[in-house]
Amino acid sequence: MEAQQVAQQVARRFTELYGARPEGVWAAPGRVNLIGEHTDYNDGFVMPFALPHQATAAVSRRTDGVLRLHSADVADDVVELRLDDLAPQSDRGWTAYPAGVVWALREAGHEITGADVHLSSTVPTGAGLSSSAALEVVVALALNDLYGLGLQGWRLARLCQRAENVYVGAPTGIMDQTASACCESGHALFLDTRDLSQQQIPFDLAAEGLRLLVVDTQVKHAHSGGEYGKRRAGCEKGAALLGVDALRDVPHAGLDAALARLGDEEEVRRLVRHVVTEDRRVERAVALLRSGETRAIGPVLTEGHASLRDDFRVSCPELDLVVDTALSAGALGARMTGGGFGGSAIVLAEAADVETLTKAVGEAFAGAGFTAPRVFEAVPAAGARRLA
Repeated sequence: MEAQQVAQQVARRFTELYGARPEGVWAAPGRVNLIGEHTDYNDGFVMPFALPHQATAAVSRRTDGVLRLHSADVADDVVELRLDDLAPQSDRGWTAYPAGVVWALREAGHEITGADVHLSSTVPTGAGLSSSAALEVVVALALNDLYGLGLQGWRLARLCQRAENVYVGAPTGIMDQTASACCESGHALFLDTRDLSQQQIPFDLAAEGLRLLVVDTQVKHAHSGGEYGKRRAGCEKGAALLGVDALRDVPHAGLDAALARLGDEEEVRRLVRHVVTEDRRVERAVALLRSGETRAIGPVLTEGHASLRDDFRVSCPELDLVVDTALSAGALGARMTGGGFGGSAIVLAEAADVETLTKAVGEAFAGAGFTAPRVFEAVPAAGARRLA
């Protein structure tokens, strides 16, 4: 569906719910992370790109301190909240994401007096494609525009991260929100998560006869669950033991010496090894893309999966099956993407091999007794923007 059709549909539903047309309609995409997993909360490097799948919000201002929320995807009823009652981790439902953004904006000193919001999203939930960040960013952008806050995309991303970390209680890094807010069509975003400096790296796979497939395993994950938090805490412990501000500060050339200093802290050693080598993989991938050697990033992606599987231990049988099957069927590279414990994998392939690879993965899942995966092509799309 075209953007204007989506905007009209969402605006019509808003009008049905609230009795007046919205002041505007905005969209923010989900993302695929090409390379750089679990590095963002270690001040490291990442390289995501935006998906065509997006969260859309029709929004109008209010002046009475009331926030009214409705989701086309979750509930039939409008949820009404008072701004003065918003408090961190007071809500475990879907409304925590948009409400958390309002809370974060107000906590930062921005005068938000209320809003009516209708949300709709095509970003698969629990698939490692940042459905929650898309919801946060679309609400933040709408309020930024309506209230004339003048905040740049990276600042909105910081506020959305705070909403997710503090209000929702999920210890995520900054990558997802920045990708949703700042990506450009036809590019991957090389992001330094320490200072949020950004470089748009051309990533036009179709022009080179390539495709990047997303394979949603249909295995759901939750970032607010304990395992993700344990990995983050382990990385922080590693940084403390090594006397650095973050694992970003451990040089790749000095990795062996750093691991030796960690002694018998085997779990921490594994986490440190993944983060340091993953940062290096991002730098390698950027260099290859800049030099036009796109096919050569395939082995880098595959190395990343092995590290996530063996060192960070956030893969699962379904993700491993996607990667192993795709590589056996001729893929140039493959790896899990997102936080792990389920979600999606990406597969870099020649365009001519897409049908064969898709069939092979589907047959492998059926043979293993797994739920059939959802497979679609990932095309680098535009970041958050106003539609109407």
